[in-house]
Parts: sequence; C-alpha cells; structure tokens
Amino acid sequence: MSELALLGGSKAVNSESGDMFPRPIVDKWESRITDRERFNRQMHFQNVDRCFNMEFGYWEENFTEWPIFKNNGITNNKDANLFFNFDRIAVIYSNGIDQTFDGWMYPKFEEKVIEERDDVKIIMTSNGVLAEVPADGHASIPHYLKSSIVTPEDWKKCKEERFQRNDPFRKVNIATLQKLHPEKRDYPLGIYCGSMIGKIRDMLTFEGLAYAVFDYPEMVEDMVETACLLVEDYLDQVLPHFKFDFASGWEDICFKNGPIVSIDFFRSVVVPRYKRINRKLKTHGIDIWYTDCDGDVRPLLPYFLESGINCLFPFEVMGCAHPGELLDQYQGELRIMGGFDKIQLGGGRKAIKKYMETLIPYVERGGYIPFCDHLCPPNVSPDDYLYYLDLKRTMFGFDSAIYKARRNV
Repeated sequence: MSELALLGGSKAVNSESGDMFPRPIVDKWESRITDRERFNRQMHFQNVDRCFNMEFGYWEENFTEWPIFKNNGITNNKDANLFFNFDRIAVIYSNGIDQTFDGWMYPKFEEKVIEERDDVKIIMTSNGVLAEVPADGHASIPHYLKSSIVTPEDWKKCKEERFQRNDPFRKVNIATLQKLHPEKRDYPLGIYCGSMIGKIRDMLTFEGLAYAVFDYPEMVEDMVETACLLVEDYLDQVLPHFKFDFASGWEDICFKNGPIVSIDFFRSVVVPRYKRINRKLKTHGIDIWYTDCDGDVRPLLPYFLESGINCLFPFEVMGCAHPGELLDQYQGELRIMGGFDKIQLGGGRKAIKKYMETLIPYVERGGYIPFCDHLCPPNVSPDDYLYYLDLKRTMFGFDSAIYKARRNV
C-alpha cells in the first residue's frame, strides 16, 4: 500500500472561523520557491525547483466509494485538494457576492422536475433545457430533449430577461475579492474569461446549435457578441485591481470527431471576440490563457493560438491525442495542463508507470503540468491512485532526477 495511505488524516478547526477543514494526509512537496513563482516560471519554459503539483478533481461517486475519502470525511474537490496538499491555484470568476455566479445568465431558469416515469426524470435545467436524467441521481450525461430557445424571438425574450448588462447583480464587489485574494499571495491567480460558444451550446443543445448556425446565423452571432460583451464588462471591472498570473475559460465544443461548429463559423464569428478579450488581457500583462475544451481540439488549435488562447486544460487524451503530440507540433507556443490519460490511470500500476514515463520529456521542457485528464472516475482503485500520486512525486518532485540535474532558481 502507498505511503500516503498509511499516514491517515483528520479534520482540524480554523481557530478564527470555527470551520472544519481537512488535515493533509501527506506533506506538501518540498519547495524552494512559491507556488505562484513556480507556476509562472513553468508556464514560461523557465527553470523551476520542481513541477507544479495539482489535480483536476474527482467524480461525486469517489467521495462515497473511496475508503480514503469516506474514512476521512472528504466530501468535495476543495477538501480533496487540501487533503492531498496540492499546490494552490485559484480563479476569480464570480461577482464577489455569489460564488456560484459565473457572469453568464442571470437570473437562471428555475430548475424543476417536469415529469417522473419509470427510472428517469424529465427536468428543466438552469439553462432552460428539458433533459432526461436518471431518477436515482447517479452521475450521467443528461439526454437533452428540447431547448427553450429555438427562434430569434425566443432569444430576444431571453436576452431581455436574463442578459441585461446593467443588472446590479453584475457589479463586482472588488473589496470582497481582494480579501479572498490579497496582493501578497503566494499562489497563482487567474481571471475567468467565460465562454464564447460553449455556454450557447448548453442553451441551444448540441443539435439545436447545429441547426441554428444555418437557420438563424444572425441570432447565434448576436449570442456570441452578448457573451463577449459580458466578459468585457467583467474584465473592465476586475483587471485594474489585481495582478493576475493567467486567464481561464471554458468551451467544451469538441467531441471525438472534432468541433461541433464549422471552422468557418469559428474563424469568422468566435475568433474576433477572443481577440478583443485578449487585447484587454495583454494590456494588463496576462499572456497565459487556458480554456477547457474536451474532445479533439486539433482543428481549432491554430485559431485558439491566433486568438491568444495558448494553453489547453485539462486536455482529454482519449478524444484527442497524447499531449506530447501537440506540444511537439506547437513547441514554444502551446502549453498543456492535464493530459494524464484516465484510461491508463484505471489500468493498474504497470499502465500508470508506463504512461507517466512518456510525460517526462514534456515536464522537463516546461509549459506542461501533468494531472488526470478530467475528473478522476471511481473505477480507479484508490490504492492505485495513491501509487500514481507517489510516482508523480518521485518523477517530478524536488528530489526527482529532472530537477536535481537542472535546478537553477
């Protein structure tokens, strides 16, 4: 059994707030510089003391099925990050008042059950989509049935009700955010730049977007323009008050066969909006911008790079490629965070070690931070996961051969 599993864990109490928080199961990786310095140097291909140590997270089932989580009261990804003592990384994406608000739709549609039958429920989602989900609540991709927005008239009504740029709720509480993320922090901090088309896909559904691009192109472009304006409004409020280390975003507009929109549409409608956002970021010294887009992103990657998005996160391997393929093709331009194939992670220790060894040259080169290429699924053995964390520390930690040989910070 892994050394990590033998250390045990417990809950501690914050003496000021009284809140319970996990006591780490393992010491933080040895360091010579701060997490913030390490992230910035690694993302700019400079020497570091060791690799930045992070993970993307875990399925909800992991918290109820993995003994290491159940026995130590770990019930969410935030606690898991503390439990495993990962390097800290944070993103400001809310208005400082409501941490669940991501700057997009407000107010959201009311979530409610429309119908129950057999082993499924028909629900109205917060995006205004009718969806079929398992009645027992287990994690599953919903089957989307119908969007509330089909025609330009539907969008006009929704825009007037839920996308008002001057809504007081969109005003950012800078003071609250500054308390959460002080100027002299020792961890990297990012600014959220939203989604130009992924959130629209969520509103229209995959099929609905495919039809709308051809049936109502002006409507879809107005939706993209609205998304861009909301992000620009948010950036104008926040950027002057923080020194950010990176920008983040979310798209999820690709699947195993490539993007769900045409290259022409992406290049002519989405890319110009990215470029507008990038100009604001560059003005404030932000030159690392990642976006979360699963599936085969290769057809879009030249346009991401052209637009200023130069990092992929968490880079899904099964739907695309080994991260080294793209890091070699776009050497010096592209960064990747993630890219440890979850299939190999669930394949046992030999598979884990074999795959980890393929990542060594890319960690060594810089611009690459390895972790599971999406939420770690519950089929991964907890003991094998602990082995994976140990192996990552051995290969990419302070005492690893890579950093012993070339440490210069």
